[in-house]
This record gives sequence, structure tokens and C-alpha cells, in this order.
Amino acid sequence: MDRIAKITPPDENEKNAAKIHWDSVAKPLGSLGLLETAIEKLAAITGSENVKINKRAVVVMCADNGVVCKGVTQTDSSVTALCTKAIAEGTSNINVLADIYNAKVTAVDIGVDRDVKCKNLIDRKIAYGTKNIAVGAAMTIEQAERAITVGMGIVRDMKREDADIIVTGEMGIGNTTTSAALASVLLDMPPKSVTGRGAGLDSAGLKRKIAAVERAIATNRPDIDKPIELLAKLGGFDIAGMTGLFLGGAYYHIPVVIDGVISAVSALIACEINPLAREYMLASHVSGEPSGKMLLEKIGVKPLITAEMRLGEGTGGIMLLPLLDGALAVYNSAHRFDDMGMERYVELK
Repeated sequence: MDRIAKITPPDENEKNAAKIHWDSVAKPLGSLGLLETAIEKLAAITGSENVKINKRAVVVMCADNGVVCKGVTQTDSSVTALCTKAIAEGTSNINVLADIYNAKVTAVDIGVDRDVKCKNLIDRKIAYGTKNIAVGAAMTIEQAERAITVGMGIVRDMKREDADIIVTGEMGIGNTTTSAALASVLLDMPPKSVTGRGAGLDSAGLKRKIAAVERAIATNRPDIDKPIELLAKLGGFDIAGMTGLFLGGAYYHIPVVIDGVISAVSALIACEINPLAREYMLASHVSGEPSGKMLLEKIGVKPLITAEMRLGEGTGGIMLLPLLDGALAVYNSAHRFDDMGMERYVELK
């Protein structure tokens, strides 16, 4: 946890160098919009205008949530273990996309409520699921800190393996309930405004879910000015682990991609812990969940994809990679004004 206070700002000189590089490409200034901004941000994060994202990682944090007992999900917790094993074995939704986009998927058991037998699964289990947030704290503060440390440690290991970019993902039945509770506090919005149907709830189920979030906040009385305590009271081990990924990205200067609403909640908590963390994040898409757009706006990042996705596992996050590939192709290989003998565009005021 000591590393969090040692996070330093990204390199603004390299960001400016990347902008100058963009402006030398024979096209109207800024005409690739947010894609240009993303490449400039990558230059600042990595400390080089020679941006590359050749070695791509997806980290899927897997954990169970005690609040499932309140009838807030369509399926029971056994599905978490099944999907965790599928991700680790390479047969899930995120694995299909990772094969296309040349990324390596790492599944982490940070709190699944049973043992999952798979040699490819990284075992960092804090406990066998969290407690029910509707009746008390999800975890202890010490457990929350341990989970954050797990996430930061995984970034450290990937830094050693020369990872260029990390996509965040999660798997955990009930985690749209924990993320709704956190979003309600972080955004200062009533639970009804930030709680969605998740993986698929009928109207009665949605009412139970909203009631569980309301009860969780009333029971735990969280303080937004104490983000780790807030995380311990209302969160999940998957959310805490992803919070560590974002803080680790900031410490080790590796860009980390926000996936959907659960990832965005984790990103915002990371920003509450250390505001510099936002400088190391890229937003992939805006989730179809009610708080998706609001969370990204609070963080201060703009998504490149608006497709109402809400699958999880990092599936939205990984779809940012081909967009960045396209932008980098233009950045690195397109013709330049000077080479063509063409007068440069100028910025109009």
C-alpha cells in the first residue's frame, strides 16, 4: 500500500511530442478525435512518443458476493465458479475476443466461494466470497487492502513481462449489486437511479435489488471521504482487486483500460484513493447499466465506444484495442505533410 503515495504524474513532454507527431500527419488537425487523444495519453503514460501496444493483457478478477442470498440475481453463485474455470481454460467470451485481438487472458481467483480446479487459474483468494452487504460490511478493511495489493502485484508481474497495456475484467454473480451500492455513494445518487437489471432481472427482482442496495447503505453508513473503508463496507473482492489494477497501472506506468460499470466503479475508487490514477486510465465503452455514463464523467474520461454493452469479463475493454491499432497505423505509417511537399493545416481560432 505504500506504493500508492509514490505515484507520479505521466510525462507531459512525451504527450506534447505525440501531438506534434500527429500534427505532422497529412490530414486535418485532430480529425481522428478521441483516438488521437488516446495515443497522446499512451505516450505520456509510457514516457515515449513511440507508442506501442504489442503485448496486451486482460486480467479478470473473479469473486463471489454474499448479497446474492437476497435474491438480487437471476442465477446463484455456482455460476461464478463455472465461468471462472471457463475463462482460465480459455473457452469463455473474453477468450474468443482475446484470440482475435492478440491478447493474453489471466483469470484470478480473488474470492470465489469455492475452490476452482484449473492449473491456469491464478489463486489469490482473500476469502470464500464476501459477506452480505445488506446486513453488514462485505469485508474487513484489512481484506480490502490485501485485495488492492493483489491487483497492484499483478501489474508489477506484468510490468516484468513487458506488458504494454492491461484491460480490466471481472466475473462474479451479484457484482452489479455491490457496484450499484458503491456508485450510489460515489455519485451521491439514490440507489434507484444507479441500479440496473444486471445479467437479467424481472421487475420483482429489480425491486429486491434496489431494496438490498438501500439497506446496505443504511446499515453500513459509508463515508465517501474514506474510500478504502467504503470499499470494505459495500464492495467485492473483484472490485477491490481491479482498484489495485488501476493503482498499479499508475505506479508502474502501464495504461489500464476501464471495461464496464463494475470496472468503472473500481476506477473511481482508485481515483478517490489517489487522484493521479485517472491519468493512467483509458475508457473503452460506456456501459448499458444506469450509472455507466455518470461514473466515467465523474472520473473525467471519455469512452470511445457507445454500444450499450454489459457483458463483463473485459469484453468491452478489449474492443478498444483494434481501434487503437487503427489509430497507431495512421500515427506511424500514414504520409506526412513534409514528405508530400504539402502545406500543413493550421489550427483555426
